[in-house]
Amino acid sequence: MQFAIVDIETTGGFPEQHGMTEIAIVLHNGTEVEGKYETLINPHQEIPPYIANMTGISDAMVAKAPSFETVAQEIFNLLSGRIFVAHNVNFDYSFVKYHLQKAGYQLNVPKLCTIRLSRKVFPGFRKYGLGHLCRELDIQITNRHRAGGDALATAQVLDMVLQNNGQRLIKEMLKKENHGQTLPAHLPEKQVMGLPQKPGVYYFHDQKDKVLYVGKAKNLKKRVLSHFSGLDISKKRQELLRTVHRISYVECPTEFIASLFESVEIKRLWPIHNKSQKRFEQVWGIYQFEDNRGYIRLGIDKKRKYLQPIASFALLADAHRMLWKLVKMHDLHPALCFLDLTPQKEWPAVDEYNQRVMTALHWVTEQKETFVIRDQSACILVENGVFYGMGITDADTAIHQLEELKGQLTMYPENEVIRSMIRNYTERYPSKVIRIA
Repeated sequence: MQFAIVDIETTGGFPEQHGMTEIAIVLHNGTEVEGKYETLINPHQEIPPYIANMTGISDAMVAKAPSFETVAQEIFNLLSGRIFVAHNVNFDYSFVKYHLQKAGYQLNVPKLCTIRLSRKVFPGFRKYGLGHLCRELDIQITNRHRAGGDALATAQVLDMVLQNNGQRLIKEMLKKENHGQTLPAHLPEKQVMGLPQKPGVYYFHDQKDKVLYVGKAKNLKKRVLSHFSGLDISKKRQELLRTVHRISYVECPTEFIASLFESVEIKRLWPIHNKSQKRFEQVWGIYQFEDNRGYIRLGIDKKRKYLQPIASFALLADAHRMLWKLVKMHDLHPALCFLDLTPQKEWPAVDEYNQRVMTALHWVTEQKETFVIRDQSACILVENGVFYGMGITDADTAIHQLEELKGQLTMYPENEVIRSMIRNYTERYPSKVIRIA
């Protein structure tokens, strides 16, 4: 086996935004080191002070160094035909591949992560970062946090793996069907491989077990693996690769229930890497009140925490359309609904008008259906137009016995995303909807 052990120093963590300041490549033939390449690189951007302090590489040091484009061909030739090895390989590989691509070279070589190799060959260590691992294995690092020193230390780690019957393990890890090389360095492979191929909701956790991301899947294993396949060099993915340490999941009976549950969990946990469904929902409502003349009046306002609206809407325009519909259907006075602000000369009789308002309110109530979405044993209940909850029910459960049905369901808070998903689902699959009088 021919290896190229690589270490880089950079101006930051994301290939699209940051550049390399140094690269070192140690060539290894499977038995011994046979060559080494090392150079500073001018990233053409400022090196942040904390990185300069850690690596010792300053702006002045790289000012006269070659740009990456200048050395790209030499780097590409050194890596071609070899196995790309690095400690936390996804980080180094993503940077090198991205910047080679910008320079006109397509790198497509197998890769090996010495963190993952070390976990398997030397189990039981508390940590597997390069510094901790070298202390455990009694490897002396010179020039720590410089590309040359760290690449030589990584080469010694590889040597020790090979000396401990690591060749068989390396061959297994290089198989195309093995997904381990694409996974985040700190995420145990068995957690991903043990995921069921069923619908559900999955959670990515960080080192402190805080939830970083919530997703839903028709096939949990396939969906989770898709997060780590390909070369996505976006900031979001690179940050996720660095910080995810654990995966947990909840199986769901159907993909649709997984979609609803995902929305509930995003609202509950507010994970840092979820972008959709996290915007503030400004909900509008139609409210009723009695004025000092005795008229029952209808009006639109922002939804209030302790007041129950007659109907609620995600868009102000939808609330206006509904109120105008009530005005026209039930002959309500636009001025008494705050839809006509011009001075009025005549007003209807109070009792007669209030009766028309009550008829309109009764009509609105009738539109708030109670129904069940039934898909095999999975059940979703909407009561009086409001999402109640969902779950698995017994085959002999009487759908029309609401209290019995509720006893087998879990209540969840409603939100506008859930309302929209249920509305679209009932329109698409009317045969799965059972209306309850």
